[in-house]
Amino acid sequence: MTVESLNCDLSAMGVQPGMVLLVHASLSALGWVSGGAVAVILALEQALGLAGTLVMPAHSTNLTDPEAWRHPPVPASWWQVIRDTVPGYDPALTPTRGIGVIPETFRKQTGVLRSGHPTVSFAAWGAQADLITSGHGLAFGMGEGSPLARIYDLDGWVLLMGVGHSSNSSLHLAEYRASYPGKQLVLEGTAVMRDGRRQWVTYPDISTDSDDFGQVGEAFDMAGQGVRIGRVGYGSARLMSQRALVDFAVSWMESNRGVVRR
Repeated sequence: MTVESLNCDLSAMGVQPGMVLLVHASLSALGWVSGGAVAVILALEQALGLAGTLVMPAHSTNLTDPEAWRHPPVPASWWQVIRDTVPGYDPALTPTRGIGVIPETFRKQTGVLRSGHPTVSFAAWGAQADLITSGHGLAFGMGEGSPLARIYDLDGWVLLMGVGHSSNSSLHLAEYRASYPGKQLVLEGTAVMRDGRRQWVTYPDISTDSDDFGQVGEAFDMAGQGVRIGRVGYGSARLMSQRALVDFAVSWMESNRGVVRR
């Protein structure tokens, strides 16, 4: 795969200049790419043009509360040590974790902006990058104050390349908007920099759960909501309206989450 061949594949999928596009991608699923992650990013930016906006998750789960860590867990005797010593979030320095080499490469590109949330930030390039990344506060990190909600407001699109709906972060926005039995408020913790000093702070959020995202996505695909399915390189790809996806997922979650089936 090359920048040019990927660009052709993106155009065939329906990616157009001027779009606001949130991308989730697996480099290994695309086949052998000349230039690796850099080539994928350049192909996406060329397809969108200067009037478009490219967005990717830049999550850093190493800054979450260690008490909740499971992959791997750490001993309980370490929890407070980590809370007291882990460096505070720095958009330029803090690496992503667990989301692949493409977002990690993208967030370091000159001209890319990164939102201010220590654990669930997003990175953006292009015409709407500032609007999407600004004002991302601590509380309810993937809810109404998040880049996900700004993409919804802008009637943006979601592109999955070589990954399934289980990686589709826009479904988290639906979790915040939906009402369903068992929805829980929680108190999260993280390390931030305030007035030049590193602090451990807590903030309210909801308990998110991506275990059923595959089911939500499968139902969305089958509902005929205009999902475009094809290939980018050797990887399967899906392009969809984020607004249509989130609205569908809210309804699905309200009908299916917490419901006991007999």
